[in-house]
Amino acid sequence: IARLSCFHGTFIEDSSLKDWKVIGSGGFGQIYKARHRQWACDVAIKLLRYDDGTNESLLREIKRMQEASSPHVIRVLGVFKGLPPNSGWETQLGVVMELMERGSLASLQEALDGPPPWPLVFRLAHQVAQGINYLHSLPRPVLHLDLKPPNVLLDDSLNAKLTDFGLSRISYSVTQVSKRTIKREGGRPTTCPRRRLGLTYKPKRASDIYSYGILIWSIVTGKQPYEGAKPTRVELLIPLGQRPLLDDIKGDALGLAELTGLMKRCWDNEPEQRPRALECTTETEQLYKMHKDAIFDAVHEVLKKLVRNKSLHKHSVLSFLNQVTQTPSLLLLQL
Repeated sequence: IARLSCFHGTFIEDSSLKDWKVIGSGGFGQIYKARHRQWACDVAIKLLRYDDGTNESLLREIKRMQEASSPHVIRVLGVFKGLPPNSGWETQLGVVMELMERGSLASLQEALDGPPPWPLVFRLAHQVAQGINYLHSLPRPVLHLDLKPPNVLLDDSLNAKLTDFGLSRISYSVTQVSKRTIKREGGRPTTCPRRRLGLTYKPKRASDIYSYGILIWSIVTGKQPYEGAKPTRVELLIPLGQRPLLDDIKGDALGLAELTGLMKRCWDNEPEQRPRALECTTETEQLYKMHKDAIFDAVHEVLKKLVRNKSLHKHSVLSFLNQVTQTPSLLLLQL
């Protein structure tokens, strides 16, 4: 890796990290959990696949991400530079971030098999809006460009923080990435705006607002948009005004009609008609205030369910292993 002197942030060497464990992967690379020896805490490392030989643009974007500090944006602790496990002799770069123990909105939806309680729904919608508004309000605004449930991370109290902000810009900055790769890796057609589906797409704040509208639908329903549909068909229908089904939104919670109205304004076909992030934040704040008194009980309810599900999963694994020990031939036949 050449010309790293252009970066004046915190470098974290592989000698400072131990107990590496893969916890996920994405379009930009593998995600690890590791223990920082000096800090005495766990961190998340997202290794980046692309390398143009200098990495100046990449490091510049990571520096911007590190300077972004908000309660609702993931904290970037520095840049990893070294040899991760099983990498051979090739030095790699990565983004070192705070570790969010409760996973993502996507994993929460999967665990709950549906939406969370209404107070948490409204808080998640508000906190995501706060994160977007913060990024859009920076002196040099940052566009997220890949808002979706896996990129909304949750802390121990299920507060939301945006991750992978700036990584879409990083993918644009690396010269070896083709337009086709950008289109494939920078965001799924289910969450990106219609003009992004073409090669003439130029990202704007309104692009994030569109994705936020789709994300509201996902938060409220607990589902993935256009689940099971062919991406090519989605690409054809979105420019014609196709959106996730409103009939999937169930319930009559106080403020739900207003949140649904905001959602529809966010995914308007015309970017100029979409609200700004500040407007989204202001409206969702008022809606969350209607449910704020019940948020503690709602979070407690969800955390109890997550612990119970984890316990049941562990019990089922132990039971399976016990059966394998006792009746190996029978289970092998079943497998």
